[in-house]
Amino acid sequence: MDTLRIIEVKQSIFADNNAEADRIRAKLKAEKTFLLNLMAGPGAGKTTTLMRTIELLKDRLRIGVMEADIDSAVDAEKVQTTGVKTIQLHTGGMCHLDAGMTEQGLMELGTKELDLAVLENVGNLVCPAEFDTGAVKNVAILSVPEGDDKPLKYPLMFEVCHALLINKIDVLPYFDFDMEKVVEYAHMRNPNLAIFPICAKTGEGMESWAAWLENEVAAWNA
Repeated sequence: MDTLRIIEVKQSIFADNNAEADRIRAKLKAEKTFLLNLMAGPGAGKTTTLMRTIELLKDRLRIGVMEADIDSAVDAEKVQTTGVKTIQLHTGGMCHLDAGMTEQGLMELGTKELDLAVLENVGNLVCPAEFDTGAVKNVAILSVPEGDDKPLKYPLMFEVCHALLINKIDVLPYFDFDMEKVVEYAHMRNPNLAIFPICAKTGEGMESWAAWLENEVAAWNA
């Protein structure tokens, strides 16, 4: 009897995507454009946070935005009112963007004249975290009404992100949300995670977050 052949097939199914993501980053580095991948669940306040961030930074940075949704242009129309270049990306039913989809968006947006390009990913705490989009930094938003246990339930989102914005802190008195616990859980997943408690609606905490982002953009574009 012939010896049974055992073949190790361990290459990541995401290998092609990751290689493309690396190529995107190299191109953006050469152009001195910083790509931010903004992720969160539905209703966490991504668009409101993004608009407030733009208002704080648009006088110092040239900003462009890609709004990704399964359908509609509601969020893109809102962001466009800030005066920055904005395009809408429809994913055709997919719950995330991968590197190839992001690259298509970047080509339409045009990056050579931008300091900061922002991808507002599809509202989802699972799928977007699985795909490298070519972003320089990943940022997640978790809102108080969603609960403080999300880093335990959706570990990958917090593992792949560089910063976490804890939004809607104005409603902390009305929810059973433990700020110390969520910080503990998030750092359990990622000890290097920068955490910013904010209220995008009122602006509380937004300047610290915007300063962090501006510093990251400056470092990348240096």
